[in-house]
Amino acid sequence: MRKEYDFSNGKRGAVIPSTGKTRITIMLDDEVIEFFRTRAEALGAGYQTMINAALRAVVADAASQDAEDKPITVATLRKVLREELHTA
Repeated sequence: MRKEYDFSNGKRGAVIPSTGKTRITIMLDDEVIEFFRTRAEALGAGYQTMINAALRAVVADAASQDAEDKPITVATLRKVLREELHTA
């Protein structure tokens, strides 16, 4: 080993930057963590990857429901009634 190293051009942080993911700290219930750890061990997968997949499924489901579950406004109801009464 050298007696002295030059770190003047060194950078702090990860050597390889990750793209598309952000490291966060999150508090989850012990039961939730245990469920995913047990399931991940049985399937040979990572529990954090499984939690991410579960959250992605919830986001996708919410996005599809948002498009379908918009409340009916008075204006929309009047428009539909006029169209139906006009064709009858």
